[in-house]
This record gives sequence, C-alpha cells and structure tokens, in this order.
Amino acid sequence: MEPIPDHLRKHLKILFVGFNPSIKSSETGHHYANPNNRFWTILYRSGLTPVKLSAQEDARLLEYGYGLTNIVSRPTKEAADITKAEYQRGRVDLLDKITRYHPKVVCFVGKGVYQEFSQKRQVPWGMQDDPVSSSYEFVAPSSSGLVRMKLDEITAIYQKLTEVLKKGDGHQWN
Repeated sequence: MEPIPDHLRKHLKILFVGFNPSIKSSETGHHYANPNNRFWTILYRSGLTPVKLSAQEDARLLEYGYGLTNIVSRPTKEAADITKAEYQRGRVDLLDKITRYHPKVVCFVGKGVYQEFSQKRQVPWGMQDDPVSSSYEFVAPSSSGLVRMKLDEITAIYQKLTEVLKKGDGHQWN
C-alpha cells in the first residue's frame, strides 16, 4: 500500500490531520476515500465548504485555504494497526510540517490523533487551551463511519471551527 500525497502550502487557514490513510485512500490516492467516511459531508454541512466535495476533489481544499495530512503516512485497515514507533516518528514529522507551513489552525480529525500528537490524555472537543505547536489546535471527532456519534453532533463541533474562522486573524479564538 502506498502513502497518499499531502495537500499543503504556507499559511493555510486550517490543516486537517487524520490518523493515517485507509486502504481505500491508498488505492485511490485521495484522502477520506472510504465511502463510509463522512469527512466531505461534515465539511459541507458545517459550512466549511460551500459545496460537498468528493475524495477525488481533495486537492480543491487548497482553494479554500485548507490542507490535508496525517500523523502517520502508512495506510492501514484501522488506526489500531499503527505502531508506537510510527506515532513517535509521525509526531516529529507533523510538528515539522506545522512549523514549516504555519497554518492558523490545526484541526485534528479524531481525539485519538490529538492524544498521540500532544501526549495528553484529557482532551476536550474544540480549541485547545495549551497548544503543543505554534498554531491554534482544534480537536474534532473522527469522520469515520465507525464513530458512534450522530452526524449532527459531529457537525455541530465542526461548526465551531467555522465560527473560529469567521472571527478572523486569531483574535479572541479561545
């Protein structure tokens, strides 16, 4: 299985960070390609994108000032298949990407992704008070179809990210 390309550029509004690519994403070369993944629906319903994009249009997120990456690049069937060593390397690589590209907000797509990155166990949804990186850090639920939260509940959390962007330049983002 092949890793999939990141979609990055300097000074993004939001950098979305997932665990790692799914098998389907590896096969297609696109982020959040599993048909059971709700990422594209969540972005649209939360107001982050004006249209519902498909996985094949993942590079278009750059048009909105959003980027995509993962904490681990190796595709797996599920996040449980990721090793501690891969997370350690991924943490260092992700911090380097954040430092190099300096997005305003890093949105962790899944509480577990942020827990691995930050090494914190108690993590609330939303903006984090004590970020690990130089960017604002926002924790949102995973968009995986395996997540038991209702789509409306997940969307409501992502809508807070939409509100953060509307406030502008980071003033009063907490």
